[in-house]
Amino acid sequence: MNYRKNIMITGGAGFIGSHVVRLFVNKYPDYRIVNIDKLTYAGNLANLKDVENMPNYVFVKADICDFDRMLEVMKEYDVDGIIHLAAESHVDRSIKDPFTFARTNVMGTLSLLQAAKIYWESTPGGYNGKLFYHISTDEVYGALELTAPEGIQSPFTTTASSAEHHLAFGTEFFLEETKYNPHSPYSASKASSDHFVRAYHDTYGMPTLVTNCSNNYGPYQFPEKLIPLFINNIRHRKPLPVYGKGENVRDWLFVEDHARAIDLIFHKGRVADTYNIGGFNEWKNIDLIRVIIRTVDRLLGNPEGHSDSLITYVTDRAGHDLRYAIDSRKLQRELGWEPSLQFEEGIEKTVKWYLDNQEWMDYITSGEYEKYYDDMYSGR
Repeated sequence: MNYRKNIMITGGAGFIGSHVVRLFVNKYPDYRIVNIDKLTYAGNLANLKDVENMPNYVFVKADICDFDRMLEVMKEYDVDGIIHLAAESHVDRSIKDPFTFARTNVMGTLSLLQAAKIYWESTPGGYNGKLFYHISTDEVYGALELTAPEGIQSPFTTTASSAEHHLAFGTEFFLEETKYNPHSPYSASKASSDHFVRAYHDTYGMPTLVTNCSNNYGPYQFPEKLIPLFINNIRHRKPLPVYGKGENVRDWLFVEDHARAIDLIFHKGRVADTYNIGGFNEWKNIDLIRVIIRTVDRLLGNPEGHSDSLITYVTDRAGHDLRYAIDSRKLQRELGWEPSLQFEEGIEKTVKWYLDNQEWMDYITSGEYEKYYDDMYSGR
C-alpha cells in the first residue's frame, strides 16, 4: 500500500508516545506510523496492545543514538515526518545519572536530526513536505515566583472559578519567548536538544517545530511519576513520599489533550515556530496529593481520610523549582486548541484506569522498578 505519509514517532511505547501513536494509527489509516522505541524501563509494548496488529502500524526496536540505524529506518520506510518524543524525563534520575540524560536527550536528538538531514536532502523533493517535530518541556524555562494575587486562595480550599484557579499562584507564566534557564540535568539536556533542533532549521533549512508542555497525567504513565506512584502506594498502603512541604506548584494536562495538541500542531503549526501546551491548571503538590487520596479512597470504598496518614515528608530534591506555569494562549488563539477535561474529571478517569488495570501496574512495578524505588526513597 502506498501511504500518504510515513511518520516516525520516537519513544512511541512510552507514556505520552503511546497515546500519540494510538491517536495517529486510528485517526489516519492512510498514514504509516513507525514506532521507534528502545524499550528501556519506561517503554512498554503493552501500552499499545490495541493497535499492534493494525495494518498501518510498524514497531522497530532501536536506540535513537544509533545514527546508522536511524538513517536505515528512514530509508526503509521513506519517512517524511518525525515526531520526536523519546527522552529520559525523570528529574530524580537525571540528578543521579546526568550522563545518560545527555546521551539520550542531546546526542539522540542530534542523531535523528543528522539522519533526517542526510535522507531528506537525498530525496527528489528535498525538504519539501518534510517535518521534524520535537517535543520538549516547560522545565527548560526555569522557575516562576509563587506570588498569588491578594484575595485568591488555593483552588483546593475554595470554589474558585477556572479563571481564579489559573491565577491562584501568580500572574507570571512561561511564554514562547521566555528565556531558557534550566536548573536540573534533565531540563539542561532538553534545553540543549531544543537548541539543536532550531539550529538545524537555521543552518540547513530543515522544517522543524518545537513544543514545550506542562506536566502530563493519565493512563500508561510509568509509576515513578507522582500521580501513578501515589495511586499505587495508596492501594498497597505504602508511604506517600512528599518532597519538602509539598509547596511546589505544577500545571497539569491530561495526556490525551496533549496528544490532540501534537496532532493539530503537526498538521497546522507554522514551521520554525514554538508552541507552549498547558492546562491552565496549577496545583500545589500537597493539594494534588490530597485530591488523589480522596479519589482513590472513595473508589476503593475506604472511609474518607483513610490514607491521609500515609503522607511522609522527605528531604527536598536538589534544585527543586518552585513553580511552573505555561501560557498556551498562542496555541488556543492560532490553532483553536484547548484542554477538553477539567482536572477533577481527568483525575477521576485516571484513578479509575489504574485501579482497573492492576495487571499492567503489577507487571511494570516488579524487578528493576523496585530497586529504583528503594534507591530513590528509602532512608530519605
